[in-house]
Amino acid sequence: MDGVLAPTPLVSSELAPGAALKLETFQPTGAFKVRGALAAVAALPDGVPAVTASAGNHGLGMGYAAARSGADVTVVVSTRASRAKVERIAAYPVRLVQHGTTYDEAEAHATALSARSSGHYVSAYNDPAVIAGQGTLGRELDRQADGPLTVVAPVGGGGLLAGLSLWARERGDVRLVGVESAVSRGVSASVAAGRVVEVEVGETFADGLPGNLEPGCVTPGVIGPDAALTAVTDDQIRTALRWLFREHGLVAEGAGAAGVAAVLAGKVEVTGRLVVLVSGRNITAETFADALRAG
Repeated sequence: MDGVLAPTPLVSSELAPGAALKLETFQPTGAFKVRGALAAVAALPDGVPAVTASAGNHGLGMGYAAARSGADVTVVVSTRASRAKVERIAAYPVRLVQHGTTYDEAEAHATALSARSSGHYVSAYNDPAVIAGQGTLGRELDRQADGPLTVVAPVGGGGLLAGLSLWARERGDVRLVGVESAVSRGVSASVAAGRVVEVEVGETFADGLPGNLEPGCVTPGVIGPDAALTAVTDDQIRTALRWLFREHGLVAEGAGAAGVAAVLAGKVEVTGRLVVLVSGRNITAETFADALRAG
């Protein structure tokens, strides 16, 4: 994203000896998803509208890209999507549609809208341009962190981890750890099965993580067996939110703190220097305050 997005900070942390946090919370939309969105909109054929589904942060990224390029973008979110994210998406020059009560329902509606409008459906995770855009995070780490590295990232649909996997294989001295919500483990189940499988999805306040994968999704195959996959509970994520606020003065959303949660819970084996991605900060003040009080 050279020339479009400024590199996000890599800051030292007492999370582990020599550890660092990669702060994607400093993106203009507050989350890493803007990387993939900019890449996807740049790849659109001239005059072709884009339709996408989002839990929130990808929609913000698509809105930012639409504002920069003038692209015709429709964003579909569920009726239960984070209010903090929906209100910010609505401020961008996009068509905002709310449909269904889950991400999966919003996604199905978005694909149907795309087919009816002859638009291009941009998946938040299952899109080559999106995956390549997320992988630019690794290119920044090339300039910021000598190896060997253990890089810990959140996993919803797997677009970020897929992009990082392509980068890590080229670099050669990076071990990846992907962190799912304990109530939504579609990527790890699909990697284990060698094909996309449907899993039961539960409720979590980490709204960027839950949901099943699209049929034919490429992310499990791109991630493959090279990355370690683990999961954290909501209580562990809330502990991480409090830790980030107390130790670094940082605001993070649930998905954004998943990597820190896994480290604090002892679920990450570290080789070399530890780098944890803090992937987003878009959370309502009420939800964040509740998480702080819970401790």
